[in-house]
Amino acid sequence: RFVLRQALDTGSKVIVVVNKIDRPAARPDFVVDATFDLFIDIGADDEQANFPVIYTQALDGRAGFSPDEMAEDLRPLFDTIVEYLPPPLVDMDGPTQMLVTTLEYSSYVGKIAVGRLTSGTLREAQPLTHILADGTMKPAKITKLYTFRDLQRREQEEVRAGNIVAVAGIPDVGIGDTLADPDDPRPLPPITVEEPTVRMTFRVNDSPFAGREGKYVTSRQLRERLQVELESNVALRVQETDKASEFIVSGRGELHLAILIETMRREGYEFAVSRPEVIFHDGPDGLMEPIEHVFLEVHQDYWGPVAEMLGKRRGRAIHLNYGDDGTVYAEYLVPTRGILGFRQPFLTATRGTGIYNTLFHEFEPHQGAIEAYELGSLVSLETGKVSAYALTHLTSRGVFFVEPTDEVYAGQVVGEHIRDDELVINVCRTKNLTGHRAVPKAIVDALPPARLMSLDQAIEYLHEDELLEVTPQSLRIRKKELRHSERQKVAKRAKKLA
Repeated sequence: RFVLRQALDTGSKVIVVVNKIDRPAARPDFVVDATFDLFIDIGADDEQANFPVIYTQALDGRAGFSPDEMAEDLRPLFDTIVEYLPPPLVDMDGPTQMLVTTLEYSSYVGKIAVGRLTSGTLREAQPLTHILADGTMKPAKITKLYTFRDLQRREQEEVRAGNIVAVAGIPDVGIGDTLADPDDPRPLPPITVEEPTVRMTFRVNDSPFAGREGKYVTSRQLRERLQVELESNVALRVQETDKASEFIVSGRGELHLAILIETMRREGYEFAVSRPEVIFHDGPDGLMEPIEHVFLEVHQDYWGPVAEMLGKRRGRAIHLNYGDDGTVYAEYLVPTRGILGFRQPFLTATRGTGIYNTLFHEFEPHQGAIEAYELGSLVSLETGKVSAYALTHLTSRGVFFVEPTDEVYAGQVVGEHIRDDELVINVCRTKNLTGHRAVPKAIVDALPPARLMSLDQAIEYLHEDELLEVTPQSLRIRKKELRHSERQKVAKRAKKLA
């Protein structure tokens, strides 16, 4: 929806390609009708809504103008592209004009601006005028010039209008800026980047296991990595705090930040992150909050519990349709606060069969309190190795995130409590030596399986007083305050204030 809306706003022509039509559950007619409804909903005019449709089996390399008449190759698709889409509107002899649409970063040449050269010519070492999105003009000079082939950058000495180019040598360039001829600087319509909606705190890992598994662990290394990310990730914001080891990182949703965390983890960084928080704004009508457009596909047998969950999260239904196969296709407007933590209960309610996607809608006045019910955590009392003997006596307390022989530390969250409060347990307790010996394998086999969470699931689980310890090898949930006695004091003070 977002990409299509951007394409239609720029007047681009669109070809609809319906893939995987050889699947038993394929519904090509339904998909085309739904796509047409999407065009109308976005505001397409008559010409844009009269789009050509191509049916494909991409795995087999086949395409056709009808699901029943497929060619042996992709020629129908290529022919449609040539016939329907207009050639690039460029001015070979005009003044240089290039709109920056993407940013990349290289440790060798620094920030790289990518975009289509709509007019004129670019040459290596050519002087330019850098026109910022706000209209400010600065002198600039190209140090490296590239085009793309096979997804790789190829260095060039000269590029003419119509090509996608990459330019190095302009350190403060941003998306939406124009690179123009200094003798005739003409700005192009800028691209706007929407503001972040969610933020998390990134901090140095200070757990008892800190430094064991990571290659980059200091606050300086963490700060430098986040600053490098800002060079290409334009929707990201990084704010330093009064603590040198903590940074507030804001992004365009939970997934945006999760991708950054996973990327840094794979690069060898070790750090901790807090629970995601929604970013509010002050508007003319008071406090404003981000609203998400949620698209759901749920079997009608499970729709009741899902609709109830959305209602409790201040969701508003804007579209509901029942398919012939019993699938409910729904669209809701839900506060971003209501989407945080929605994934796991949604999958549980739909037995893992439900599908949902979200898209930022707009900022609206605060929707009011959202009913929250969270189960508490099971927290380790001491540092050591998890024993099967201890787990067998604690299975009635909840679901565990750890397995026998796993190393844990005091203050680490080792499971989810069956109640809504915190419970401190000793998962390292061993059996006193007696004459009776149980078979270790039999004890382990009798234990219920541990819930091993992915990064997305771990972020979603976090409570307000918890952190997620991220290393290249492990994900551990822990309390911000590791000492149980200190957490008790904080809880007592909060109870008195309440």
